[in-house]
Amino acid sequence: MDHHCPWVNNCVGESNQKFFVLFTLYIMLMSSHALMLVLFHCLGCINSQWGPECTYFSPPATIILILILTFEALLFALFTAIMFGTQVHSICTDETSIEQLKQEKPTWVKKSRCISMQTVFGQKLSVGWLNPFVSPQRQWGKEDPYMYSV
Repeated sequence: MDHHCPWVNNCVGESNQKFFVLFTLYIMLMSSHALMLVLFHCLGCINSQWGPECTYFSPPATIILILILTFEALLFALFTAIMFGTQVHSICTDETSIEQLKQEKPTWVKKSRCISMQTVFGQKLSVGWLNPFVSPQRQWGKEDPYMYSV
């Protein structure tokens, strides 16, 4: 187990870490996209002198809504970017977040970054790494005898 995540209402561990990492990546990308759309809309309204495309609400209400949406998108983008970064760092260092917080010395042989990424996302570097509908195909055997599906 790495940690318990209230967003997915489950513990994040080896069997679902790929899906959690992709979840944080895609939320970060969607929040960044929303931030860009809001900024482009704001610039468009300012350049058109609050023309017909910006008169659904009054200009003060539009500015307040733009500020709220900008704050929300920025907050989610930063939070999920930090979560994504910490998860990728945990994968690359072959340690869980709990082990990093406790600063325990590893009692196992650490894997290389490449092997750790392959363990989480799948054996070969492919587009399937970014697809949440593709389960990582692990090779069962001598490499990872502790891994099993429940």
